[in-house]
Amino acid sequence: MTDQLYRTDAYLRDCEATVLEVNERGGIVLDRTPFYAAGGGQPGDRGHIRFAGGDCPIATTVYDGQDKSRIVHVAAEGAPRPAAGDKVTAVLDWELRHRHMRMHTALHLLCSLVKFPVTGGQIGADEGRLDFDIEDASAVDKDKLTADLQALVSADYPVSERWITDAELEANPGLVRTMAVKPPMGSGRVRLVLIGDDGSVDMQPCGGTHVRATSEIGVVAVSKIEKKGKINRRIRVVIA
Repeated sequence: MTDQLYRTDAYLRDCEATVLEVNERGGIVLDRTPFYAAGGGQPGDRGHIRFAGGDCPIATTVYDGQDKSRIVHVAAEGAPRPAAGDKVTAVLDWELRHRHMRMHTALHLLCSLVKFPVTGGQIGADEGRLDFDIEDASAVDKDKLTADLQALVSADYPVSERWITDAELEANPGLVRTMAVKPPMGSGRVRLVLIGDDGSVDMQPCGGTHVRATSEIGVVAVSKIEKKGKINRRIRVVIA
């Protein structure tokens, strides 16, 4: 198993670790990592694994197939790789990770403003988007959404988390806004991300990484609202 350190500290930039395995595709499995594995619309982290024999750039990070307990660091093509048992230092591309944290939190705020079912989403360093089932296009306005979104950011709401059981989530289906992405269940407990005191602004299950307060998001804007089907509206968000 890989100890997924980002789950308890999204601001951890590096850590010492031991290589458990280098698989047949050259992917590196560590006993512990600050690297986020791709999932829920958030890309896998990039960075470096440094070891006595060299420096291995990591192009992305993924789960080991369906096994969510093991994380694979995908080495850049042609990069030197450590061997099983090596002591290494895993170092995040922090600037990229932090932008993902800012964007992910901004999309939670967008979700709190647009009271329609979410059908999909994607997080990027500069742009993110959420897709909503909205039959009446006039129900959302780009300029108003931008103003409301920036107001939530500037209000400096705290962002926190707490854990509930799978059974508690099943008993409260209204917590789940995403129709396309299932909450991270199966371990017996689910992490809720809360924005505002006791989730007064937004509260929903999420396995991603977020900033500690909304003001950390900075300048944000809705760049475009697109029609992607009869009732599907794609809302794009950018951060400075």
